[in-house]
Amino acid sequence: MARKPNLLVILIDDLRYDEFGAGGHPYMKTPCIDRIAHEGALFERAFHTTPICSPNRASILSGQYASRHGIIDNVARDLASHRLPNYHLELQRLGYETAHIGKWHMGNDGKPRPGYDFWVAYDGHGRLYDPKLNENGTYVQHKGYVTDIMNRMAVDFIRSKHDKPWSLFFAHKAVHPDAEQAADGTFIMDGYRAAGRHKDLYRGCVFPKKPNMLSPAEVIKHKPAWAEAFELRKSKQSRMLMDAIHSGKQEEIRLRACMMAAVDEGVGMIFDALKQTGELDNTFIVFLGDNGYFFGEHGLGPDRRFPYEEGIRSPFVVRYPTRIKAGLRVKDLVICQDIAPTLIELAGGKPGPQIQGASFLPLLAGGKRKGGWRKSLLVEYWAENAMPWLVGMTYKCVRTDRYKYIRWINRNRNGELDELYDLERDPHEINNVIKRPAYRAIRDKMQRNLRSLVTAALGL
Repeated sequence: MARKPNLLVILIDDLRYDEFGAGGHPYMKTPCIDRIAHEGALFERAFHTTPICSPNRASILSGQYASRHGIIDNVARDLASHRLPNYHLELQRLGYETAHIGKWHMGNDGKPRPGYDFWVAYDGHGRLYDPKLNENGTYVQHKGYVTDIMNRMAVDFIRSKHDKPWSLFFAHKAVHPDAEQAADGTFIMDGYRAAGRHKDLYRGCVFPKKPNMLSPAEVIKHKPAWAEAFELRKSKQSRMLMDAIHSGKQEEIRLRACMMAAVDEGVGMIFDALKQTGELDNTFIVFLGDNGYFFGEHGLGPDRRFPYEEGIRSPFVVRYPTRIKAGLRVKDLVICQDIAPTLIELAGGKPGPQIQGASFLPLLAGGKRKGGWRKSLLVEYWAENAMPWLVGMTYKCVRTDRYKYIRWINRNRNGELDELYDLERDPHEINNVIKRPAYRAIRDKMQRNLRSLVTAALGL
């Protein structure tokens, strides 16, 4: 009988789809992460379906949409995250040793969750320096840079003796800035901080301006739903938050790239540990982000919550030589919910009916899933009290190969604020064609598609 593969998911906080070397970043060097793509597969169109931390992490682990698992925002949903139908529960039943190392952030306590034999996490967002970690139920104070500490712990786990195949969910704090959550749910940002050895990397480097990096006044010409939100964002609190992290400035982009240097070093350490233990080619590695991020596109930032490509696309690379030909590029529409059923299938199990994603293993062989692969996907978001300038910005969105339709749930009479984009002709989503007669049939079809996807996500 063939050995079951080890399963490794490496999750980065707030990383954009183009924020690593192989993803197209103009100056960031990530040779170890790029190795996953060069020796495996790069998914060109992988998506988050609720592009903020807690809901999307829950979707990755459960294989469900947020409207099904119920973790719809970043509020402290501790109890819900203890009851999450996590794929590691199934892996344990299939004979796996399971581990979580790093950021949890579904509920603000870092205590162990069901489904894990080994556990390291921290409360809330944790700290970039000198973190206090919950290690299998006991809090331990550490000294040093959190990415370096997490890298060593992941390597130690891989190198330790295992009597079973293992599954490790390794979730970095990078590239999220330090943040303290106040009693009213708002966040106080302390800014991006790289490891000392990396703080001067990329000095003078410039991230080129994209066509959709527009002023709010230019944005609302085609996106009228944003008029009130942009006005509310002028508050003192919002300005302080943006100033704290250099929002919309080249320094923000540079500091994030500096933080990724330690992440990439850790991936290199993991490659070495897997090779030394003889498990490199027997380990299925997935590398992705937990949501996107805006660098000023559509007048947005610091943010990731909205259904434009920079918010919902994910870096997504996979390595497993047994199944994947080196250098494969996958163009099919993949969502984060596809990870759970893929790993369960690799472990020899069958995904249960509660899972809404689909195993992407057939795509790695150049084929299609029986019954066909998805032609569209749902993105959903519920406005949060923690971001008062976004009050009322709840939406549902459907994306197909070519089109994107955004339905703003509030502030919207008869759909006059909705948006429709022809991504083939307008990849930067600048021109809203919702009112153009030539797109009326497309609009109506997309609206029907959205209703169908929302119904399916709810399990109705």
